[in-house]
Amino acid sequence: MKWLMSVLLGAGVRFLLMKSDYATTIQNRVEVATPLNAWKRAVEGAYLHSNGIDPYEGDLYHQNPFILVSVWYLLQNAANFVSLVFIQLEVGTMLMLKTAATVFIAELYRKQKANQHSYAKGTHELQISPTDLSSIPYCVALAYMFNPYSILNCVGQTTTVLSNFLLALFLLAMARRWRFVACVALALETQSNIYPCVLIIPAALFIAEEDRNRWLSIFNTVLTFVAACLWLNYAAFSIMGNWNFLDATYGFIFNCRDLQPNIGLFWYFFTEMFDHFRTLFLYTFQINATVLYLFPLTFKLNKEPIMLLTMLLALEVVFRPYPCVGDISMYLALLPLWKSISKFMGHNFIVGATMLVTSILGPTVWYLWIYSNSANANFYFGVTLVFCTAQIFLITDLFFAYIKQGFCLKNGMQVTIDGKEARIALE
Repeated sequence: MKWLMSVLLGAGVRFLLMKSDYATTIQNRVEVATPLNAWKRAVEGAYLHSNGIDPYEGDLYHQNPFILVSVWYLLQNAANFVSLVFIQLEVGTMLMLKTAATVFIAELYRKQKANQHSYAKGTHELQISPTDLSSIPYCVALAYMFNPYSILNCVGQTTTVLSNFLLALFLLAMARRWRFVACVALALETQSNIYPCVLIIPAALFIAEEDRNRWLSIFNTVLTFVAACLWLNYAAFSIMGNWNFLDATYGFIFNCRDLQPNIGLFWYFFTEMFDHFRTLFLYTFQINATVLYLFPLTFKLNKEPIMLLTMLLALEVVFRPYPCVGDISMYLALLPLWKSISKFMGHNFIVGATMLVTSILGPTVWYLWIYSNSANANFYFGVTLVFCTAQIFLITDLFFAYIKQGFCLKNGMQVTIDGKEARIALE
């Protein structure tokens, strides 16, 4: 009953806000809607498509053809129930996250039991307890359902709701080791945002853990993902009858053509930059958002694909050119999985307070800049810069806490050097 009431309460909050006077305001917020996920653009693209006009010929529509056809079908057959469809997607995302978290925490507990003989005495507080096997999945579900960012994302009716649904399906399939389903779900999400493609590496590592031939399993997973991407692009070509969508989706994201302000870092840098430096910094920023952290983190965390997944999911959200609050809600929902290392996370209050303050300050500075003309772009970018910095602090704090937990499990909570208590420092 408690679980059902939580689901109904989360859905009810979303429904009431969707029917309130605040819904239109939320849909127009730059923190919620971007050129890649705005519902208005999706509706306009569907309207153009229904009238025989290619929506990819202009600079209005940048979402993939599957979303285009889905929105057109939804508006034609269930226009009065759009809000309910979004709420159902949110509930489905929450349920799949809970199921995936149940498998993930059980897997972490199994590894802990297998390595427990090598743990030092007095480290029980750093280990996953049997009660965590049931409480943590529940916390993951609640962390998504009642996250203000996910609520705003749903009320804004952005297509990021569908993206989170696909990511949750990918996580569920990865947890169950359903290779084909995981690859197809991730390939569909990659068509909307190319950056989640890096998540195929932790998925391949996790799926390969139960296979005898580890490298062959990893190769099969990556190959299946590549084949799924190629097939989906060909299917999109069959829908549209041309390849214009490639430049309007992948090309638009990679070249960062729209400099509308958002909660990311791209827009301000490329607004201020001289054109002859643009290509250099564009490639630098894109490498930073994709493969820069992939190889070192994979090398370090190849035996812990769940932590690798969490790190990569968070990093690609922070550094992508068109992030929104809905993207943030997905990786924040996975943080309860790492309850056992929270003892070593020393910046929780600072990070939480900073994200809260900047989330409130952002719309305020935006109003001063756009409507009151008493501020400028530097004010808003300053807020977004601090917001991104807080997320980076959270990610590095999580990583350092994981490293420190591993060290303390092997060596004990108190380590002495020359009779003095030693300190662990990340350099």
